[in-house]
Amino acid sequence: MRIDSVKMPDCWKQVLKEQFEQPYMAELRTFLVEQLKSGKTIFPPSAEYFSSFELSLFEGVKVVILGQDPYHGDGQAHGLSFSVPVGVPVPPSLLNIYKELKTDLAIEPASHGHLKRWAEQGVLLLNSVLTVERGKAGSHQKRGWEMFTDAVIAELSARRENVVFILWGSYAQKKGKVIDREKHLVLESPHPSPLSAHRGFFGTKPFSQANQYLLKHGKVPINWELPNYTRSH
Repeated sequence: MRIDSVKMPDCWKQVLKEQFEQPYMAELRTFLVEQLKSGKTIFPPSAEYFSSFELSLFEGVKVVILGQDPYHGDGQAHGLSFSVPVGVPVPPSLLNIYKELKTDLAIEPASHGHLKRWAEQGVLLLNSVLTVERGKAGSHQKRGWEMFTDAVIAELSARRENVVFILWGSYAQKKGKVIDREKHLVLESPHPSPLSAHRGFFGTKPFSQANQYLLKHGKVPINWELPNYTRSH
């Protein structure tokens, strides 16, 4: 994958330049091209692979919410973890996130699942794997994306200070081992999926904890309330 062909702000390209020069990224690009040539549908569309980086610039990242794979249903994935475009039904995990948000900060659930407003405030909505084949969850795992997003986390940990990393579920927590917990706040809990949310996700208050930490370190807190869009954004 060539850095000059990637739709990503220069601030991120400078930080991740070495990753794009690694053999694994060339192999990943070859894999994706072959998948498309064979007629397979990949989500999200290629123009949205790096949407999370476009909306949250490197120096502006305050919070990282780490997901695993993009949604694999039609029209769902658009490059932001846990998020779906306006007009797409809110997925079960995000419904549980909204429930916790209401318990934590008394914010009523949005009528949609589009988390762009969070991203614009410095919440990096990062999936570990940035693509998936239509209808096949986890189909692009172990193709190189994990190495790339490990590097993203490592660079944020090394070059930034006082970032909040929200790690839901064992997968995200394992990936977060590279984070320097002396410089950053790491919030861990079970995943908000209906399969695991009842095991300790509810009641963890990640949103208020994140904002308290940001305020303590002189940063503007996140406004977690989402606008009720009436059209696609």
